[in-house]
Amino acid sequence: MSVTTTATEEKDSPYALSHLDALESEAVHIFREVAGEFERPVILFSGGKDSIVMLHLALKAFAPAPVPFALLHVDTGHNFPEVLEYRDRTVAQHGLRLHVGSVQELIDRGELRERPDGTRNPLQTVPLLREIEAGRFDAVFGGGRRDEEKARAKERVFSLRDEFGGWDPRRQRPELWQLYNGRHSPGEHVRVFPLSNWTELDVWQYILREKIELPAIYYAHEREVFARSGMWLAPGEWGGPGRGESLERRRVRYRTVGDMSCTGAVDSDADTIEKVITEIAASRLTERGATRADDKLSEAAMEDRKREGYF
Repeated sequence: MSVTTTATEEKDSPYALSHLDALESEAVHIFREVAGEFERPVILFSGGKDSIVMLHLALKAFAPAPVPFALLHVDTGHNFPEVLEYRDRTVAQHGLRLHVGSVQELIDRGELRERPDGTRNPLQTVPLLREIEAGRFDAVFGGGRRDEEKARAKERVFSLRDEFGGWDPRRQRPELWQLYNGRHSPGEHVRVFPLSNWTELDVWQYILREKIELPAIYYAHEREVFARSGMWLAPGEWGGPGRGESLERRRVRYRTVGDMSCTGAVDSDADTIEKVITEIAASRLTERGATRADDKLSEAAMEDRKREGYF
């Protein structure tokens, strides 16, 4: 006798996973797969919301044991102080090891040159690749999501990088049935994206459910900003505001956090997680499309950087 299960019965089943449970389960599986397949993985951790959720998932994946990976942050020298404070506090709280690659150190040594626009996000590639080589990391976890930007939508969960850290979309492998291929030659490594299938809304709903603490910069607050290229930027040592640009105090929050010179704030009254979720659900712009000047340098800005070794 055959037994058929309707969609309604499946939804009401006590064994069915919720949407967030399914995403969490997939991410936990990816972390454990990497732990079993690679020798020296590392987690990119900036103190931004996606890396915070990624670390939370890693802690869950290996509890009650400690996370078996170190953390890596590429410091541009123009990071938001609130985010750096959160990063250091989190590392100390969980007894983690943190490697820091410094853009400023390479500039001081004459190995990198400041850009005319003061933006340092594109300069992160060199210190990132040097830290990967120095640490002999063969798998590098990143918080990239496919909904963020069209180049990231091409990524696999396991993204093969060549001996120069470069990304070639033609070399990416199929990942049917959540089977991941981590095979790589000496000198190559794999970038791993546990949040690939998450959206910005998923991330915030998970933060609400798990009661995850974030830097206050993600919630509406009073801040001095100035207008440039249709965005509200924070003043700083990187060179803003410039001639003809004036500071004003506005109530804003940040949807994504990167280098101060290219990360814009949005006008907002969303000072709680619930209000942020409502705001995001009504938005018609992706977080990077609305607030990241470095992605607006050209139509293929992100893809060009990825081919050079960026995330």
